[in-house]
Amino acid sequence: MQQIIFFFIRNKNFLLFAILFVISLGFTLQTHTFHNGKFVSSANFFSGSIYSFRSDITNYFDLKTTNEKLVEENIRLRRLLEGYKENFTMPSVDTTKIPSKYLFFASRVINNNYSRTKNNLTINNGSSDGLEIDMGVITTKGVVGIINSTSKNYATVQSILNTNSQLNAKLKNSNHFGTLTWDTKDPNVVQLIEIPRQATLVVGDTIITGGKSTIFPSGILIGSIEKFKLGKDDSYDIDVRLFNDMTDLNYVYIIENQDAAEILKLEKEMNDAEQ
Repeated sequence: MQQIIFFFIRNKNFLLFAILFVISLGFTLQTHTFHNGKFVSSANFFSGSIYSFRSDITNYFDLKTTNEKLVEENIRLRRLLEGYKENFTMPSVDTTKIPSKYLFFASRVINNNYSRTKNNLTINNGSSDGLEIDMGVITTKGVVGIINSTSKNYATVQSILNTNSQLNAKLKNSNHFGTLTWDTKDPNVVQLIEIPRQATLVVGDTIITGGKSTIFPSGILIGSIEKFKLGKDDSYDIDVRLFNDMTDLNYVYIIENQDAAEILKLEKEMNDAEQ
């Protein structure tokens, strides 16, 4: 104990300097937007590099599982293709030349949180790859979340397992829409609220994205109805079991809506005119 006291006495000047330096650095980051932005960007780069290194190691041992998932996806896509061939009676069309307002990018999850109330993921692509805030993130099984921050080589994704997330979703078998939220109880179950009582609900029915935003196109899978009840506001509260295993995410797809900026600009002009 006496040696510890002597240590602090001998190094009191240095320790005082270190404390004051940390305090001044904290004040600088809080009061200067430029410095704060640089700090966040540097932190994202540093943490992203660590996550990427760790992910490279674990990903090597997951190659068998990844290949199995890719085979399953290829089988599903081939079945869809064959189904279109059987039901499409018009002349052959080169689908690679059909214009679409949506672009897709592949990426890989290098860090994943699912045990908090505000969960985020980190992926190994960033602004240098064309990624921007408010792009949707999915897997072959369904919705994952929305990009909420980017650095040059990495991006963070606000998971659907986040109390700030509110996604537009609907019943696959009807046009009844609601809002997808999460009550933090189970990482495999989310809640679909504000579904009108006129809707016909059946346990096991599929829930998909509603397409009422510029982020996700309509029809992206989310999950299936596990149970439901009529709430106090005379609308249904539905528990939706996710198709994705949010605790085991690897490869994901980023969705870019090329018309998003134009749509948002038009809506803003309309809102400004009404005010």
